[in-house]
Amino acid sequence: MSARTTALSALIACRKQGAWADGVLKEYIVRDRLDKRDAALATRLCYGVMQNRMLLDYEIQACLKGQLKKLQPVVLEILRLGMYQILFLDKIPVSAAVNEAVEQGKKYANRSAAGLINGVLRHAAREKNQLPAPESLSIRYSHPEPLVELLRASVGDDQLEALLASHNQAPRTTIQINPLAGDPKHLAARLQESGLTLEPHPWQEHTYEVSGVGNLEALPMFQEGAFLVQDPAARLAVQAAGLAPGMRVLDCCAAPGGKSFSAAMIMENRGSITSCDIHPHKIQLLEKGAARLHISILKAMLQDATADVPQWHDAMDAVLADVPCSGLGVIRKKPDIRYKDLSKLENLPQLQLRILETVSSYVKPSGVLLYSTCTILRRENEDVVMQFLQTHPAFSLEHFSLPEALGASCDGMLTLLPHLHHTDGFFICRLRRHS
Repeated sequence: MSARTTALSALIACRKQGAWADGVLKEYIVRDRLDKRDAALATRLCYGVMQNRMLLDYEIQACLKGQLKKLQPVVLEILRLGMYQILFLDKIPVSAAVNEAVEQGKKYANRSAAGLINGVLRHAAREKNQLPAPESLSIRYSHPEPLVELLRASVGDDQLEALLASHNQAPRTTIQINPLAGDPKHLAARLQESGLTLEPHPWQEHTYEVSGVGNLEALPMFQEGAFLVQDPAARLAVQAAGLAPGMRVLDCCAAPGGKSFSAAMIMENRGSITSCDIHPHKIQLLEKGAARLHISILKAMLQDATADVPQWHDAMDAVLADVPCSGLGVIRKKPDIRYKDLSKLENLPQLQLRILETVSSYVKPSGVLLYSTCTILRRENEDVVMQFLQTHPAFSLEHFSLPEALGASCDGMLTLLPHLHHTDGFFICRLRRHS
């Protein structure tokens, strides 16, 4: 199976089944037994099409005699793959991109469609430098117009284009060395010996940006629990809670577990962490991840974060509330988020406030409530916090320290942006309950 065919299969699954590109692509790479090189190409092709779909359609229409909407869906996907290679991948010969697309047309459609594909892509190759450039930011960066306006309201005109551009750039994979598995410097040296290239993260200790990756989960050192794959922003959220060994901590929306695991490392595996999720199958994922990382203080529980648990009232030194959100801060990693129905996100602030109100009762007097999301929308971040504070006078915003590269400190609320901080888009808020 070729990388292009795997990428096409993933794109078809995303369209037909509503699958997420990252999950289905990982599954298909294994299914099709792609080697490291082809797996990387399939990933680049699938993500590249997702990241630039509206722009690709704009350029395909410029080379097409008929209307784009009249094409068979599979033919349009094949054209997008071919056009992406022509416009963005200079190392792939145009002839290879066109010929493979034509063969896909014959296999998945018919000879007539194959002829159309051949004509459109060869036209695009000839006119590559003369193809029309879209004026609108929406088409240029492949973000639907309502999403562009939503992001504009959160970051302003001066930051908008840089933010949109950052969503189409490949993020670096970041790992945190696990101090519970051994000396971090020794473990980092072993990882380099295994073939990974490690570059120290500029403001997170024992954290590295890695390349030469392949499938990290297949590495023996991953199975040994030597490291955790985690964005620096997510780790910073846990650090902002000010955790210490011996604390009793609740992570109320824990899956897939990264923040719970990072908390256990900060706490030196001393104290207790209760990690909750609403989905039964994710409880096993939490338990399996903790076991891999040599964490014994974590207890995974099936629990709805909006449902009150009386025995937890006033019991927790710290509560981590990384609530369900729109996910618009991780568009770099999940490019298909941008095409989802925005109307389904409108009720999220009410859910987030309900969770915050419920779990706040678990915080001990003088304890910390840490609220976070992986979105940059004010309505899910600052607005939720301020609404909570209006009706919960026992809590107030509290200053927390930051790495010097980020400004050294903040007044209790921080938004990280991909184009400025080279992390996921992320919101962190630290609240203190008065004694």
